Amino acid sequence: MTKRKTYHVEIAGIERELPLFEVAEGVTIAIFNMLGDTRVVKAASAALAEKLEATPADVIVTAEAKSIPLAYELSALMGLPYVVLRKTYKSYMGECVVATTRSITTGSEQTLHLDEKDKLLVEGNYVVLVDDVVSTGSTLAAMKAVVNKAHGKVSAVAAVFTEGDKDWSEVVALGNLPVFLD
Repeated sequence: MTKRKTYHVEIAGIERELPLFEVAEGVTIAIFNMLGDTRVVKAASAALAEKLEATPADVIVTAEAKSIPLAYELSALMGLPYVVLRKTYKSYMGECVVATTRSITTGSEQTLHLDEKDKLLVEGNYVVLVDDVVSTGSTLAAMKAVVNKAHGKVSAVAAVFTEGDKDWSEVVALGNLPVFLD
């Protein structure tokens, strides 16, 4: 088996090698997967919490994905509740607030659902949106749409990484990942 090429990163003082994957013809990205990496989750959360210290915040919101442990740890550090926007509807969720996006990692359309009970945490409150990597901004746009429909106010967007050379100045991030074009 051939050893996969990697991209070296530092996340809040912790070094990792991220595997490189071709996600479209001629487009390769470094895949950051923090699931199961408790050390990175804790370090990244602490660094982001420090950067968000002066930001008005009542609730942390993330999409159902690899960013859930980050949202949990940030909520614990900041003393805030967190909400997960679900990708599939379940009957116990009641009347949901919904938005649709196209994911770069799956290449398909995805719907984000804000549970009826969680809408109360968002409505009229300051929301910090959290993601592991902001790459195209499509998931971020869907999260913002859900928060706006629920009458919340996005006060910040936080991520471990942004990706590519788009202007990500609105995102509080710990680093930027390049996109490799062949």
